[in-house]
Amino acid sequence: MPLIRAATPADAPGIAAVHVQSWRDTYADLMPADFLARMTSPETQARREVFWQGNIGAGQDVVLVAEDASGIVAFASAGVPRDHPGFDAELFTLYSLKAAQGAGTGRALLRQIAQAMRARGAASLALWVLDTNPTRHWYARQGAHECGEKTEGDLREIRMGWRDLTAL
Repeated sequence: MPLIRAATPADAPGIAAVHVQSWRDTYADLMPADFLARMTSPETQARREVFWQGNIGAGQDVVLVAEDASGIVAFASAGVPRDHPGFDAELFTLYSLKAAQGAGTGRALLRQIAQAMRARGAASLALWVLDTNPTRHWYARQGAHECGEKTEGDLREIRMGWRDLTAL
């Protein structure tokens, strides 16, 4: 099992690399090719690196990384909910390299994110997941319930939520 720890600004390049690669792996058949190409370009990866440096440096969100001997293999972030009425916290990201999937790393990241958000006073957590993303079913197996949806263009997202973070 990889080590899970709080991210530092120095982790931004590794987080950005996992972010982009996991988009390539996860969304290859789920999103329009031109959109995916833009979201996984070297320029986008560089922008993500800058974003993560600033986000982690600001300390507003909880950002955790999972690393093994090869480096960062997964990460997760959470904070104040943007558009989840009735929820105290939002899971913004939880991405893993394909090679790290299936070993419990995602579950461990999710549990530690839940603990960190509870420590900040949150009792509930929600996230948006693409309706065709198989991860949607993984969240359900972790106890999340479908509790809303939104559509942006051709993309439909499902709100998954935990009303009681102690269940994680």
